[in-house]
Amino acid sequence: MGAVAVRKLIGPLLLLGLPAAPALAHDVNGNYLSWGAEPWVAACLALSLIWYVQGMLRLWPRARQSRPALLRQFACFGAGWALLLLALASPLDSAGSYGFWAHMVQHEVLMIASAPLMVLGRPFGVWIWALPSPWRGGVGRATRWRALAWCWDMLTRPMHAWLIHFTALWVWHVPALFQAGLVDNDIHALQHASFLFSALLFWWAVLGRHGIHHARGASIVYLFTTMMHTGALGALFTFSEAVWYPLYGDRPALFGLTPLEDQQLGGLIMWIPGGLAYVIAGLVLGARWLMPDERKMAGIINRRPP
Repeated sequence: MGAVAVRKLIGPLLLLGLPAAPALAHDVNGNYLSWGAEPWVAACLALSLIWYVQGMLRLWPRARQSRPALLRQFACFGAGWALLLLALASPLDSAGSYGFWAHMVQHEVLMIASAPLMVLGRPFGVWIWALPSPWRGGVGRATRWRALAWCWDMLTRPMHAWLIHFTALWVWHVPALFQAGLVDNDIHALQHASFLFSALLFWWAVLGRHGIHHARGASIVYLFTTMMHTGALGALFTFSEAVWYPLYGDRPALFGLTPLEDQQLGGLIMWIPGGLAYVIAGLVLGARWLMPDERKMAGIINRRPP
């Protein structure tokens, strides 16, 4: 790869560090490389963190034996929340209106960085502890309501979550729908919500109850197949000679890219770093699957000889 090509690939990433005037970053018609988020997005981000911290403060005195685990959960949630803030309230969000490559970085941060970390943070239980004491019992009972439990179980079954995530990813990259999100804030918000929540369901199915305590082999298969179909979509963008989203017009020139180079760079981001994240998650699950269960080993070691 020549020096000119290297500069074209690295230049857009460096530009994200440039300062910009405050604005509503989520606004598809907003200022170039602006900071901030729409009020409802900022409110959701703030409340999710405040409730999590409040829940942790109430859990901490009661969890003397499990404090290391709580600290790990807090670290995971905090990292996932920070990445969510990066995706939705930094210049990365406004850059997505000017370059397809930036939109892909944003989507990858949402789906393969923030989502799994937030799942590992186990926020639901912590958020419940943040509620006033009289409310906690009612919310706990509501989560055990048979119809609600059945719906949640159906949504988080690995195959179902995989299909939901697959559908959200491929449908939203249909040119008509993707370009609609470039000109309409409501559609743009719906697109991001679809990506985030389908990714949360997928990672909960893989890393949550089904993946950690059951069927780790199946979870590895779902990770591998997700890597394959997302990589295939990225390869389509990378090798296509036609511009899929002409609505960007000449905006990628702000990053020193032609529309086709912008699309190819976005495809590479989805294909290589995105695929690598699923490989790493699969390797971690595989290692945990092959490791002997510590509790079983302790029982064998402590068992009295015959």
